[in-house]
Amino acid sequence: MARTMFQTLSIPTTRLDRMAMGLSGLCLVHCLATAILLGLLASAGGILGSPIIHEVGLTLAMILGSVALIRGIVEHGYMLPSVVGAMGLGTMAGALSLPHGGAETIYTVIGVMMLGLGHRLNQLASE
Repeated sequence: MARTMFQTLSIPTTRLDRMAMGLSGLCLVHCLATAILLGLLASAGGILGSPIIHEVGLTLAMILGSVALIRGIVEHGYMLPSVVGAMGLGTMAGALSLPHGGAETIYTVIGVMMLGLGHRLNQLASE
């Protein structure tokens, strides 16, 4: 009896079936997880894009930033970190007055980077 190409495979058919079912299962998990993740991200995007999140975040940044930067002036006496940090906070606050979108995001990122630089300068001055 002649052996066909499919019969000469060294992998038993039952194992091939299990592998095929496993691959189908992975495909199913991928499809469901993708749909669920995209749905969650859309919901999270709506929540995270809400103006109240920006306002609360800015308020917290202003409170914590002010406390840390003012405390730095008291500890090390240098004004530069606080000036840079205050410029960052001001840029972030100004970004809230812009329409939601590209320019607001750009100014917020610039403000956050300036505030971060102010905090880093504060750390360096404290060392």
